[in-house]
Amino acid sequence: MKKTELTFAVILVPLDFLLVFLAALSAHSLRFGPFAAIRPVLLTIPWPNYLLFSAGVSALFVLFFALAGLYAISGPRRLRIEISRIFLAGSTAILTVIAFIFFRHELFESRFIILAAWMFAVLYTGLGRIAIRLLQRKLLERGIGRRRVALIGNGAAQWLADQFERTPGLGYAVTGRFQTFDADTVAALEKLKTADELDEIMVANPDVGRPLLENLLAFAQSRHIGFKYVADPLATHAKNVEIGTVADLPMVEIKGTRLDGWGRVFKRIFDILCSLLLIVLTSPVMLVAAIAVVLDSGFPILFRRLDDGTPVTRVGEGGRPFAYFKFRSMRPGTHGQRYKELAERDTRADGPLVKIKDDPRVTRVGRFIRRFSIDELPELFLVLAGRMSLVGPRPHLPEEVAQYQDRQRRVLTIKPGITGLAQVSGRADLTFEDEVKLDMFYIENWSPWLDLIVLAKTPLAVLGKKGAY
Repeated sequence: MKKTELTFAVILVPLDFLLVFLAALSAHSLRFGPFAAIRPVLLTIPWPNYLLFSAGVSALFVLFFALAGLYAISGPRRLRIEISRIFLAGSTAILTVIAFIFFRHELFESRFIILAAWMFAVLYTGLGRIAIRLLQRKLLERGIGRRRVALIGNGAAQWLADQFERTPGLGYAVTGRFQTFDADTVAALEKLKTADELDEIMVANPDVGRPLLENLLAFAQSRHIGFKYVADPLATHAKNVEIGTVADLPMVEIKGTRLDGWGRVFKRIFDILCSLLLIVLTSPVMLVAAIAVVLDSGFPILFRRLDDGTPVTRVGEGGRPFAYFKFRSMRPGTHGQRYKELAERDTRADGPLVKIKDDPRVTRVGRFIRRFSIDELPELFLVLAGRMSLVGPRPHLPEEVAQYQDRQRRVLTIKPGITGLAQVSGRADLTFEDEVKLDMFYIENWSPWLDLIVLAKTPLAVLGKKGAY
């Protein structure tokens, strides 16, 4: 998903709220302006209360708009469908308001205001959608926000390419055309991805065989590329499937995670609020830990540079590296020993991860803060900055990611987390394959409730001794 798509979807929520609120003010102004001379009316609700009531009505409209799917990222692209949903959702909302007024008849006596507010609300929000679409179209015509797509197939692929070129408003720019999926295609797609010229792969051949389709899907998911194919009665094992149309062709999109669209927005808001709260609550612990690190083994307090002075990095969402830090728990200058002198102590020899039990590099204070995961508290600032999340797969080292197989790279679909399903299910005692399976389950089945379950289990996992080293 392009950030511009999500941005416009998010903008619609406050925009609709403001437009409905403006509709309520317009109705009031009309009734007590020109219409007051025709038929005087006594408003029984004070002006401040009317404003508060209007804000509540605006929120109610937004709620019904959401239930009607008007904020769905993959919602209807046709304007007439959106306008009809605005009309139906707005009518349902105003009927709810009328029912409320019926039971609270002392609010005000003017029925005209209710009718006028409804008409203005439908008009304003409809015009707002048109304005947003015109703005999106202008941006797309200038190449801003267009999804860069590689087409694979014959006749239908050519038809799609012509449609995308003829109609920029569809939001696609073709950056690659391929007849089939072979070694040359893989190399070309890799080159496009490296050059940041590929957001999505479309298979425009409904007769493509299932094995080839599954290979394409695995390729796309391991490289965090969107994947669509022309709809066909083909059965699929994928969990997150959406069916829509592109240029009037039925198209199936397989999403790697539910953490897309509004799920991403919700999780980010949750991360910001909770990380701020946890930073405040744990600040005394972090202060004591910082002092203890200095008294035990001197500076630096944070582990943020490697032995050669280069910044510490981890691999985040989409395989992008980010600057990483936590409390230093080892003696300075000993990081590189994990791949040399201490390699024989690796408890994760079954995979690319390196985990060393009874690590001699760890200081006395380091052993304690690792035991209770205090060394990871500074990661809360990375959550606040948007580089990590509270819940997700663990942060991955670049040298480990370089050894991952394609299916294992799917754990990079989302942001890494301070805690996660694998961390609360055994921590370092899990095999690498078990960790990947748990992370993939989380990615494919994410929900706010699952996040709360993981967060609730985290203190128990920290206090327990299993897997803590």
